[in-house]
Amino acid sequence: MTLDSAYLDYPLRKAGMDHDHYSWSNLFAREPIAWPSGQGVAVAVIINLEWFPIVPEDKPFRAPGHMVTPYPDYRHYTAREYGTRVGFYRMLDALMRVRARASVAVNGAIAERYPQIISDIIEAGHEIVAHSTDMNGTIASGLPEADERALIAASLGTLERVSGTRPRGWMSIARSQSFNTPRLLAEAGLAYMCDWVNDELPYRFATGAGSLVNVPINHELSDRQIVTVQQNSADSYVQQMQDAHTLLAGEAVRSGGRMLPLNITPYVMGLPYRIGAFERLLAYLVAQPDTAFHTVGEIADALGE
Repeated sequence: MTLDSAYLDYPLRKAGMDHDHYSWSNLFAREPIAWPSGQGVAVAVIINLEWFPIVPEDKPFRAPGHMVTPYPDYRHYTAREYGTRVGFYRMLDALMRVRARASVAVNGAIAERYPQIISDIIEAGHEIVAHSTDMNGTIASGLPEADERALIAASLGTLERVSGTRPRGWMSIARSQSFNTPRLLAEAGLAYMCDWVNDELPYRFATGAGSLVNVPINHELSDRQIVTVQQNSADSYVQQMQDAHTLLAGEAVRSGGRMLPLNITPYVMGLPYRIGAFERLLAYLVAQPDTAFHTVGEIADALGE
């Protein structure tokens, strides 16, 4: 059987990336980036503050961390609620002790159901990042564009109404996007997103509706991946983050600013036998020379116009 002559034609095949969102570049050959603090390593704490409906949606896919046993799955549901009501406040206390500001990726349903939590985030000086409507609000190709646009608008509208400020950034559930997502985020007026994890520095991202910045929050460094998926201890998580910091600090000396994201989950790291490890990590990082805590928005803004 002979292949059609057009079978191997791929209009986006070219040197570098097979798309037009950004050009390929070598991390070690870029212009050095400077963080607002003037330090070499920018530590970004990103807390996932999520509400899981007790009955999960499997279309387009079930969100990681969702209910898993026959419903109603009160065991997993209340464990996640514990993270929101208890573990999250342990994290806020830990951040306050080292005077670090964080970025909190918030489902719109959290603002709707628990407006006091939003007030506490703002009062403590942390940044709110839009994180869909709830953990059934997943995005993937096949989701109608009108439905995706409405989901983004609902998340931003709820968070703006409750917090008084429209979020500037977006993080999709499971970092999943459709082919339309970046353009729809730009059309909604967002300045940055956190979904593409292919780098260790922010970069400009063309969408067809204007550019935004992608801040790569590496999922492999998250507590959910290291502790719950890989079954490492909280102490092992801390050691891995310290090892990452050591390498990035060395690179910052030679090549300019580097970013260390700490993506954490209240119902994982906020448990009483893990929060102490997280506090030790924060204390370690705040004591390191040439290191400072930044919000994700500050990291995005470091690229300038």
